[in-house]
Amino acid sequence: MASESTAKSETSITEHLNETVLASADVEEFLHELARVSARSLSEPGDEVPCGITLLRHRKAATVASSSPEAQAMDEIQYDFGDGPCMTASREQVTVHITDLEENERWPQYSGKVLGHGVRSILAIPFRLEGDTRAALNLYSHRPGRFEGRVQELAQDFVSQTSMALRLAVRFAHYSDAAANLKATLETRTVIDVAVGVIMAQNRCSQKEAFELLKAASSTRNTKLHSVAAAIVASLGQGPAKTHYEG
Repeated sequence: MASESTAKSETSITEHLNETVLASADVEEFLHELARVSARSLSEPGDEVPCGITLLRHRKAATVASSSPEAQAMDEIQYDFGDGPCMTASREQVTVHITDLEENERWPQYSGKVLGHGVRSILAIPFRLEGDTRAALNLYSHRPGRFEGRVQELAQDFVSQTSMALRLAVRFAHYSDAAANLKATLETRTVIDVAVGVIMAQNRCSQKEAFELLKAASSTRNTKLHSVAAAIVASLGQGPAKTHYEG
């Protein structure tokens, strides 16, 4: 019965996250919800598991989402040292498990500082993403051995279940950025094309000559081509536009 309940829970979490991908305005909003869902799913009554999400871009790490200020602070401590379990999990795409920070010999300075905040065990699990983007789920506990055995298996399963939703969120963000850039490019091209048409009509010249006149005006005024074109288009309806560029 327990496995059936777990399967249903994982299915509902996956469905919720897939719906969140579609409803989120951007990747950051989705990641914050993912951090909250992760913390709720892996915590127990009276035993909260703070959760952070490390994202590596252009070799720089940042916590883009967290379930609590404590998780955010724990993540940022390792960024100050330039290394740590979460950064290693993201960068090397391996799971990093520290059973007890008091006995951990790796990252001694980092371990000492995090111990000062009462953290005893850490589990960092990489998400399986596409391209150069790297990310990891970072789990913290004030209990040593908190993420051993079945708990670690559940955390691994959770990351596997949510990696697809995160891949979709990153992919949608890429498409959204590309669409926004294309829209801006098309709008710029449209304004320039209209301005060229105005110059052609008023100067009785070819399209090539009109475009050269527009470029000359941009150079003479030390103003971007789009700005000069926009001024010409804006002047329509306000009397003849000043488009006679002679010498």
